[in-house]
Amino acid sequence: QVLLAESGGGLVQPGGSLRLSCAASRSIFNINVMGWYRQAPGKQRELVASLSSGGNTNYADSAKGRFTISRDDAKNTVDLQMNSLKPEDTAVYYCNAYSIRWGTRWGQGTQVTVSS
Repeated sequence: QVLLAESGGGLVQPGGSLRLSCAASRSIFNINVMGWYRQAPGKQRELVASLSSGGNTNYADSAKGRFTISRDDAKNTVDLQMNSLKPEDTAVYYCNAYSIRWGTRWGQGTQVTVSS
């Protein structure tokens, strides 16, 4: 199992950038999929981006071309670089880890607010 802690959220103006980071409590080398999800008020939690241990990425249509997910197995971190942010990107962003051995784990979330 693993504990996840997100950081890097905050208030940013439309068009700005933020970099979210997820720190894992143990090695992520063998974790099958690491991902970022978000949940806006009144909406369901949705996938933003994911990255498998094999290097395969998956992005929500809303994130394609603007967001980039990356993982550093040496530092046990997974980052989400978000550029050209829009007000509709406002949400709580959650780090997610999935292992075929122990299932799914979530971080506590970090708030991202895009507003002028």
